[in-house]
Amino acid sequence: MSDIIKISNYIKPFRKTIKIEGDKSLSIRWALMASQAKGKSTCYNLLKSEDIISTLNCLKKLGIKVKIKKDKCEIYGNGLNSFNLKEKITLDAGNSGTLARLLPGLLVHSKKKIIIKGDQSLSKRDFYRIVKPLEKFGASLKTKKGKLPMTIEGTKFPKPITYFEKKGSAQCKSCIMFAALNTKGTTTIKAKKSRDHSELLFKYLNLPIKVIKTKKHDIIKLNGKKKVRPFNYRIPSDISSSAFFIVLTVLSNKSSLVIKSVNINPTRIGILKILKKMNVNFIIKNAKVLNGEKIGDLHIFSSQSLRPINCPTNFNTAAIDEFLLIFLIAAKANGISTFKNLSELNQKESPRLKWGSKLLNKIGIKNIITSDSIKIFGNPNLIVKKKIVIKDFDKDHRVFMTSVIAALTFGGNWKIYDKNSIKTSFPSFLRKIKDLGAKIN
Repeated sequence: MSDIIKISNYIKPFRKTIKIEGDKSLSIRWALMASQAKGKSTCYNLLKSEDIISTLNCLKKLGIKVKIKKDKCEIYGNGLNSFNLKEKITLDAGNSGTLARLLPGLLVHSKKKIIIKGDQSLSKRDFYRIVKPLEKFGASLKTKKGKLPMTIEGTKFPKPITYFEKKGSAQCKSCIMFAALNTKGTTTIKAKKSRDHSELLFKYLNLPIKVIKTKKHDIIKLNGKKKVRPFNYRIPSDISSSAFFIVLTVLSNKSSLVIKSVNINPTRIGILKILKKMNVNFIIKNAKVLNGEKIGDLHIFSSQSLRPINCPTNFNTAAIDEFLLIFLIAAKANGISTFKNLSELNQKESPRLKWGSKLLNKIGIKNIITSDSIKIFGNPNLIVKKKIVIKDFDKDHRVFMTSVIAALTFGGNWKIYDKNSIKTSFPSFLRKIKDLGAKIN
């Protein structure tokens, strides 16, 4: 079967209600935390993607029993520090940066050497950010110049640490929190603002965590070696996956869309805050808290007269996975948009800041890019009529899906490679797009 799709038609106006698969970040965190509970934990609406499969396979190799049923997943944890290791093993994280950076936090007690490897894309990404804090706990880590594969050897007597997380990386912060969970005493993390899913999960489970919020940082104090109770959990729809449909609706003609039960955690909705400033029309209904996470039904409408933005940098961490899509909105805005302090974008599956610039160039939008910023000269009247080929993007799922949205809303004849990249995070993406009426060959 071909791994190439072709698009040569605008999507027609639509008015639909859809539901998006479970949040990837929460799916991975649930599985890792369930492995530390004593007994059966059950999850509903777990995302069924390659990243989650990699997570469950790693847990199985660590001696954790996993059952996948039609509408749920069950994990039978053995309690804290209970991974059953009889010999040196290798764990394959596939393409999942979240898994590869969080799981080592649970291995500070590992009795045997454990190697963590990933695919070609993941093996290019930075892992120094977790090496230093885990070494402070007492674990021994070896990497290939800060890259995978990584070898971890635990310690019998890990020590609680005090650590300043400066990058705004929720993955690094969560790794430290998982290590602290398995370490007696109080670990203190001063962390630059980032996603707080791990903190909310710890609070939901009544674990001894205290979070003090300041303007730029969160101070997290966590007492370890406390039993984790088995728990049931329902994953809300992923806002990062929903973002593709949000932008598709905004840029489509006379369209509206309702996305049900979306995760609207304030640390994840940077895209909504940015789009609001750009005059995008949306409302949130039926907001409530589920398992510690805020969810709601998102109503999106086609938007005319899009405004440019000098994007506040304090929105960056809450929108880091959605900037490629935000750049498409800026391309249709009436004026010049500026985005700064985005070097972290080039630490993703592909150098996404560079790819954002390439995509804009291909559709005929002037932009100026630096190592950590981009200036976009919007054109509300842009109509693309040429042939466009998108390939060689390190099989980055978000580059592929953003290209599909661009093809359906800007015009032109598109050939987009690496269709199977969507299996990483959103396997049903193309089917859901077609359900809205898109013609994709």
